[in-house]
Amino acid sequence: MSLEHSAAPDFTLESTAGEELTLSDTLDDGPTVVLINRGHWCSFCAEQLQTFSAVSYDLWFNDGVDILPVVTDPIGPVTEMRDRYDLDIQLLADPDGEVADRYSGVEETSHGLTGIAATYVVDDDGTVQYEQVADHPGDRTHGNFVRYFIRGGFADPFGDA
Repeated sequence: MSLEHSAAPDFTLESTAGEELTLSDTLDDGPTVVLINRGHWCSFCAEQLQTFSAVSYDLWFNDGVDILPVVTDPIGPVTEMRDRYDLDIQLLADPDGEVADRYSGVEETSHGLTGIAATYVVDDDGTVQYEQVADHPGDRTHGNFVRYFIRGGFADPFGDA
């Protein structure tokens, strides 16, 4: 089921900064990027998170964009992931996969229950303007694409003009 052009499911999760973050609260300042990650062990997730970490300050400062990476693990391993990859963004722990299930879905893997990797751009009205669900673990939308997508008024920067 696609969420594109529909209301993004609201959620509240614990962050690696030690506070709870709520999607609807972040939308008060501008668009929000929701990233669903498979788990702290996923190298493809770490690579994607590094690209968002690299553009996070620019997106926040210039466009009011918050990035909410949801990782289907308890807070301990999620914090270790943030520190191991020296990320400048805080990660959100979704240990039971409840948020991931409401977005891209979950699946049982050799690592246990994991979210299906996905990227969502939610405008400040709470509508999903972009959705990309990974068909393959390495298939990801990266930070620069999302930056130009938002700055282009939610238009594909590589699409026809």
